[in-house]
Amino acid sequence: MMSEPHPTETLMNEHRVIERVLRALEAELLTLEKRPFPRDFFDRTLDFLSNFADGCHHAKEEERLFPALEKKGILKDGGPIGMMLYEHTQGRACLASIRGNLDAAERGYPQAVAAIRRSAESYIHLLREHIWKQDHILFEMARRLLSEEDAAQISQQFHCMEEHFIGRGVHQRYLQMAEELTASR
Repeated sequence: MMSEPHPTETLMNEHRVIERVLRALEAELLTLEKRPFPRDFFDRTLDFLSNFADGCHHAKEEERLFPALEKKGILKDGGPIGMMLYEHTQGRACLASIRGNLDAAERGYPQAVAAIRRSAESYIHLLREHIWKQDHILFEMARRLLSEEDAAQISQQFHCMEEHFIGRGVHQRYLQMAEELTASR
């Protein structure tokens, strides 16, 4: 029996944290034009989304889970893995658009604030659908296809990625950041 959680369980737990930050971002958008631009919130949220959601979470999928699923016969080109990768790219474009408009929004340019709103709303919608597809379709396939040994190996690889490539304690620091971002929203 596996001593570590199944890799899909680890990823789904991370999904719940990401969803909480998306809800905080959505709440922030509700009052965006009614007060000074909340630059600190956006800087911290982009840090979390870029480094935790994309740099850690998506990296685990792209570098470990998806290749293992490809070996089990799940298609990349024209299949679900290719769609997940495409959506990761779309998400990065949304974050880049937000980042590219921060300075102008902070200086009070309404067009920049509107661009941030559009990109953030697109990102929230994209990620919610993306997470649903993974939780209810792709991860179900993974649980059926991956042997216990495969799953244990991927879980160990996730742990190694967090410790050696992302950095010791960084994953936990981002979980704490998510708590802070969502605490008052």
